[in-house]
Amino acid sequence: MKVIVQEWERVLVYRDGRFETELASGRHRLRRWRRRVVRVAVRPRLVVVPLQEVLTSDGLAVRISLAVRVRVADARRWHEVVDGPDAFVHVAVQVALRDAVASRTLDEVLADRSGIAAQLLSAVEPAAAEVGLAVEQLALRDVVVPAELRRAAAELATTRAQGLATLERARSEVAAMRALANAARLAEQQPALMRLRTLQAVEAGGATVVLKTS
Repeated sequence: MKVIVQEWERVLVYRDGRFETELASGRHRLRRWRRRVVRVAVRPRLVVVPLQEVLTSDGLAVRISLAVRVRVADARRWHEVVDGPDAFVHVAVQVALRDAVASRTLDEVLADRSGIAAQLLSAVEPAAAEVGLAVEQLALRDVVVPAELRRAAAELATTRAQGLATLERARSEVAAMRALANAARLAEQQPALMRLRTLQAVEAGGATVVLKTS
């Protein structure tokens, strides 16, 4: 029989139920007698892990979804070792996610998404290799915090912003008081400088100056 293998697939040839050979892309001729072929797609594909509710180290629940890009690296192992290799990787990602999040606080989870993804990738790669898959990329898609925690975070941010504004106003008032105090001290120590400033105001116009003579 004639077998044409596309670039994105590999063909496994079995004779009497036993593995015989693996065909790469191209045209091949085989004897049909007592043989069967299995086509395995080796193009990268996406394994989506929907929202999973996991607990952080500080006991808060967070929901996280992931996207994992995998490809078949060993067609024979992928076909023979387990039934449903993608499901096998799916479970491995779920377990690794729980371990990674359980070792971090909620703030650390929100601030270190790339670090969590890298930890998951290193944990999942060996499990994927066991079933003939290679993990090319793993990313956190969504990190969903409960509504009550979002409201608390918003209130905290508002309180911090108000506190900073109050502090800035106080600093401005203190700076203004210091400037006035320095001006008063300078006028007391240097009367001639005060008279000179008065003359400058008269020359500039737009000011009413009352001079008191003894």
